Amino acid sequence: QVQLVESGGGLVQSGESLRLTCAPSKVIFGIYRMGWYRQAPGKQRELVASIITGITTVYADSVKGRFTISGDNAKNTVDLQMNNLKPEDTAVYYCYQGTITTQYWGQGTQVTVSS
Repeated sequence: QVQLVESGGGLVQSGESLRLTCAPSKVIFGIYRMGWYRQAPGKQRELVASIITGITTVYADSVKGRFTISGDNAKNTVDLQMNNLKPEDTAVYYCYQGTITTQYWGQGTQVTVSS
């Protein structure tokens, strides 16, 4: 059973930065899409950023210009650099990786931004 392991969450003040990392417990073949989702209390899980075939990136409007996603398909790692964090970025962040047939999710890492 493959597990995605996330790290890098924590408590920061508004305007500060964090970097989230995600790596699998073993290599996954055929990954074509990797990304990060988040879920704030009382809200639905939403896409933050995604990278497809290691080339095309997609960002939520709320994080454009502040967050940068990067991925390594060979290593199955995906990072999320988060700059100029805001209190509204507070959420549990989940790593996602997918092949054509299978989706993998991490357990989530808490990001809390104080004002």
